[in-house]
Amino acid sequence: MEDKQMRQYPFFSRIGAFSINLEDSRDTIKSLRYAVDSLQKANSSLFIYPEGKLIPVSDSKPVFKEGLAWLYQKTELVDFVPVAFYIDHSKVNKPDLLILIGKSVKADKALAKKELTSIFETELHTLLKKIRNIEH
Repeated sequence: MEDKQMRQYPFFSRIGAFSINLEDSRDTIKSLRYAVDSLQKANSSLFIYPEGKLIPVSDSKPVFKEGLAWLYQKTELVDFVPVAFYIDHSKVNKPDLLILIGKSVKADKALAKKELTSIFETELHTLLKKIRNIEH
């Protein structure tokens, strides 16, 4: 999680989130390497906000940082699965939380990071459109 948002939402550190400083390339690489190391542990999982920050759902295609593609190229035997979350506050008393889990992305790791990033963006965008249609 972006370090600025980690400070804003400290709850996430209590559930295992770690920060990434997007303004310092050395810190970014350090965090990405930490992520690769964490994925080497048995039964591990990692949830990433590849946009670089928490943002509300919109109709536009998400724009990711290239760190996700970098991770994809650096890992073996790891499934990259898009997950869409949608919180609907329009109900009377309690909001609805919808979670839609996509299929593992299988792309050629030899592709350029920009191409891989575009594939990941498209996969999540498809899920986000589906989840909005389900809710509405």
